[in-house]
Amino acid sequence: MPLCAYDIWSDGTAQPCDSFGIIPAAGASYRWLHLDLSDAALRGWSAENLPPLARRTLLADKTRPRTDHGDGGLTVTLRGINLNENEEDADMVSLRIWLTGTLIVTVRRQRVYAVEELRDRIARNDAPHSTDHMLARLTEALVARVEQIAFDREDLADDMEDSVYEENRQPLTDLAPLRREIIKLRRHVSPLADTLHHLAQLDTELIADDLRARMRDTASRCRWSLEELSEVHDRLEAMADHLDAVAAARLERNGYRLSIVAAIFLPLGFLTGLFGVNVAGIPGVAYDHAFAILCIGMVVIGVLSAAVMRWLRWF
Repeated sequence: MPLCAYDIWSDGTAQPCDSFGIIPAAGASYRWLHLDLSDAALRGWSAENLPPLARRTLLADKTRPRTDHGDGGLTVTLRGINLNENEEDADMVSLRIWLTGTLIVTVRRQRVYAVEELRDRIARNDAPHSTDHMLARLTEALVARVEQIAFDREDLADDMEDSVYEENRQPLTDLAPLRREIIKLRRHVSPLADTLHHLAQLDTELIADDLRARMRDTASRCRWSLEELSEVHDRLEAMADHLDAVAAARLERNGYRLSIVAAIFLPLGFLTGLFGVNVAGIPGVAYDHAFAILCIGMVVIGVLSAAVMRWLRWF
C-alpha cells in the first residue's frame, strides 16, 4: 500500500520494511510511511493504526497549511511547488504529515518532488536521524523550491520592466498570466509561512530545542519569499497601470487628431453636399471651369481652416 516505507536508524541508515505497521523494527529510531491519498486501502489502514487527529488531517479532502498537536503526536499540513508534468507551478501540491517520536506518516495526492528527493537520499542511507529532523528537512526542501520560484518570477519582472520602461515594447502578452500566477502563489505561500512560524514556536517535546533555530530560519526564508512575491505583484500592477495610461494617452491623442481632421473637412463636406444637390439652378453647371474653381476654393478653405486652428493653438 505505501509508496515507500523505511525503518531508519539513528546513524542515518535506512532499510525498506515489508510490514506496514506503525512500530519500527527493533533498534530502529523511527519508521517512515509515505502514502497515496487515492489508495482505497488508506482509510481502513488509518482507522486501524492512527488516532482521530491524524485521520482527520491525513484524509481531508481539502487542505490548508496548518499545524496541530494532540493524541500523542503532531499533525502538519504543508504545500509545495507543483513540478508535475502539464501542471502549473502555482497550483501547489499538498503534503499531510503525522509525526510521533517513532513514526512519521506522509500522505500526498499528487507527486511532491521534495519528498521524492528526500526518498532518494534515504535510499542512499542519508536519512535524518529522528522524526523531528525529518520534518525539518522536509520543510527546508519545500521552502527551497518556493524560494527558487520567487527568484525566477523576480527575474521575469525585471525583464518585463526593461521592455516596458526602456524599450517601450507593447503590449506584453505574458503580463496577465504572470499576475494570475503570482496571485495564486501568494494565496498558498502566505498560510505556509504562518504555519512554519507557528511550528517553530510550538511548545511540544516532539521537536528538539536544537532544531528551533533551524526551523525559525526556514520560516523566515518562506516569509521572505512571500515578501518577494508581494513585491513582484506590486511591480506587475504598476506596469499594468503604466500600460493602461500609455494606451489611454495614445487613444486620446489619436482621437484628438481625428477631431482636427474632421473639423477641417466639415466646411468642405458642407460645400460638396450643397453642390451635389440634384435640382435646377445649381451655379456653374454651364461653365466649363466651374469644377476646377470649386476644387481650388475647397483647397483654400481647407488651408485657411487649418491655419485658423493652428493660430488658436488647437494643435
